[in-house]
Amino acid sequence: MSRLIGTVSRGVRAPIIRKGDDIVSVVTESVLAAAKSEDIAFRDHDVVAMTEAIVARAQGNYATVDDIAKDVKAKLGEDTIGVIFPILSRNRFSICLRGIAKAVKKIVLMLSYPSDEVGNHLISLDAVDEAGVNPYSDVLTLEKYRELFGYVLHPFTGVDYVAYYEELIRGCGADVEIIFANDARAILPYTKNVLCCDIHTRFRTKRILKAAGGERIFGLDEILNAPVDGSGYNADYGLLGSNKATEDEIKLFPRDCQPVVDAIQKKLYEATGKTIEVMVYGDGAFKDPVGKIWELADPIVSPAYTAGLDGTPNELKLKYLADNEFAALSGDALKDAIKKKIEEKDGNLVGKMASEGTTPRRLTDLIGSLCDLTSGSGDKGTPIVWIQGYFDNYTNE
Repeated sequence: MSRLIGTVSRGVRAPIIRKGDDIVSVVTESVLAAAKSEDIAFRDHDVVAMTEAIVARAQGNYATVDDIAKDVKAKLGEDTIGVIFPILSRNRFSICLRGIAKAVKKIVLMLSYPSDEVGNHLISLDAVDEAGVNPYSDVLTLEKYRELFGYVLHPFTGVDYVAYYEELIRGCGADVEIIFANDARAILPYTKNVLCCDIHTRFRTKRILKAAGGERIFGLDEILNAPVDGSGYNADYGLLGSNKATEDEIKLFPRDCQPVVDAIQKKLYEATGKTIEVMVYGDGAFKDPVGKIWELADPIVSPAYTAGLDGTPNELKLKYLADNEFAALSGDALKDAIKKKIEEKDGNLVGKMASEGTTPRRLTDLIGSLCDLTSGSGDKGTPIVWIQGYFDNYTNE
């Protein structure tokens, strides 16, 4: 009888990871113990993934607010700087902002509107329309923003992020001026020294500011991209992907992850005889229909993965085949025809009508999103995810 279960994603419980733990052994032993406890057999092309958080914790990749302040001061000076396009997050950005504020005398904080880059809304699009504001061109002062929109609380956190960031900056001893704009160049009349805090659009933002006369232009990816007094760091992403650890310390995005996934794959092969793909994952990509957030606060979904996870899906759309090429067939004849079509499919279906409607994203982005939803972000205690059947298709028995 054909196997009737397709993709299965399981959260795997693991010990609490501390600095210095052998993450390769912890992940391998946790997955092997889970398989034994539930009597689950490993298969080739299974996927084992772990959150970026436990890798960074094991690496001890941490830094303090003072480390951030020292690096900001060295790169942007200690007078007035622009801080533009930050995301609205108590966990992701607030502690970075504390470090930035401790470095300088004044911050001109420029917030994008109606939402930040990852979908957190300050105000609704409807409110913008009703106010007669053009978000593509209009620059609003804080006074004008309050006059038009008042004090708006985030629907899930209950926070007025404008007031929250203002109070945080002042609490660190810096003066603050807040403006609202979506054109990066709007910051330049206030200061030529700018810290760009956007994530996925950062290269464009920096290019635009430099071309428009900006002087000291840096991104969050260039703050703590090297150690400061022995601190943690990330050479590729700096502060991007960091999370609040304590009131004075951040956990940075993990670094040097490729040796970790390769070593776990090797150990799992030695234990099971199966070739299992391994990846590190951060934020996935999926839009909340109510809060509008896209996730994606990490600079990349997967900083490291084994070779079998490279590329994009190469799949046929079954309903297209059933409704078109095989519309006259039914029952076993339809099943056999579709199986034969899958077995004979090209190695590259890009541009082929029969693949239209399949998901055009990288495998690591798709699987990382599945992992992020499986593990959650709270107290599930499953920072490791074991996926089976992801690479199966209709022909697999």
